[in-house]
Amino acid sequence: MLKKTLLATCLAASLLSLTAHAQVGQEQTFKSELGPVTATTVAQGLDHPWALAFLPGRQGMLITELAGNLRWVSPEGKVSAPISGVPQVWAKGQGGLLDVVLSPDFANDRMVYLSFAEAGKDGKAGTAVGRGRLSDDLSKLTDFKVIFRQEPKLSTGNHFGSRLVFDRDGYLFIALGENNQRSTAQDLDKLQGKVVRIYPDGRIPDDNPFVGQQGARPEIWSYGHRNQQGAALNPWTGTLWTHEHGPKGGDEINLIERGKNYGWPIATHGIDYSSKPIPEAKGKIVEGTVAPHHVWEKSPGISGMTFYDGERFKPWQHNMFIGALADKDLIRLQLDGDKVVHEERLLGGLKARIRDVRQGPDGYLYVLTDEADGGLYRVGLQ
Repeated sequence: MLKKTLLATCLAASLLSLTAHAQVGQEQTFKSELGPVTATTVAQGLDHPWALAFLPGRQGMLITELAGNLRWVSPEGKVSAPISGVPQVWAKGQGGLLDVVLSPDFANDRMVYLSFAEAGKDGKAGTAVGRGRLSDDLSKLTDFKVIFRQEPKLSTGNHFGSRLVFDRDGYLFIALGENNQRSTAQDLDKLQGKVVRIYPDGRIPDDNPFVGQQGARPEIWSYGHRNQQGAALNPWTGTLWTHEHGPKGGDEINLIERGKNYGWPIATHGIDYSSKPIPEAKGKIVEGTVAPHHVWEKSPGISGMTFYDGERFKPWQHNMFIGALADKDLIRLQLDGDKVVHEERLLGGLKARIRDVRQGPDGYLYVLTDEADGGLYRVGLQ
């Protein structure tokens, strides 16, 4: 009887493996206003993937998994064993291994930057950022060093952010959450709810807006943010755009300017999850704060952001793409200059939480689905 049970279990596991393998390479087609959109499965079996970064020379990509693994995925969809040398992460709630970006000089220094939730001494956590050198065989990070720590550590499992963006001058911007501690987003002596700007090695630039100001952290570039899970550099203007989750309603996109206050929690289009007003809120628009560049009164649950400037799909040029976790869509925003003039929802047929979206070097979009058996999809117009 035991042998029959074991045999049945092995056969079931084999069938499951074959089914998952058969789905890699599968192409699904969905309707869109600009023509049929295809989503091809590149890889599966990823454990709540959070972010991806493309290696140069069509060597595939690096993908983070929330539980703490960094993996290499080949262009053909082969998923590596976990890359060694990754820091220990605080994998609770929304915490874990988060964003990944390559150094602007990766061809020479092979530096990989990671953001992650880091444990404190009192059972709470905060966002940290570090960097390590990727080996030539793509199997390990060496000499990993933390270059930034969000202080104080206040999160019990919520609102870490965090996205990493290098600008044209080589500065590193880190888009942070407020750890679900609302008022801290307005406190300049704390790093919650901020965009910070540092050098690639963690040093603080002398021209940051609050350098030398008593009671203010010199890393801060902007403040008044809630939970920023999307950030990208506009390829036509060089401006940093970020987006953040509202509470119940009020997801928003912001164009980040030096030293500006983006309002949370005193200015918001959302309400509390209890359906009561946010206690600190004074209105949707409050004097002295920057109004959202674009806002959703009903929250899609936005995550990931990329501008499309590729040549492969000309109808997508000057569009922005954002993942939606709650609505399980890929959001296409058509731009006229900086103005959002039209919105379309794509890939709803996948019925999956879209955590990240990036434009690949081949001109396709690549999206990650936030699931225990998460997938990587290549998306394009037919």
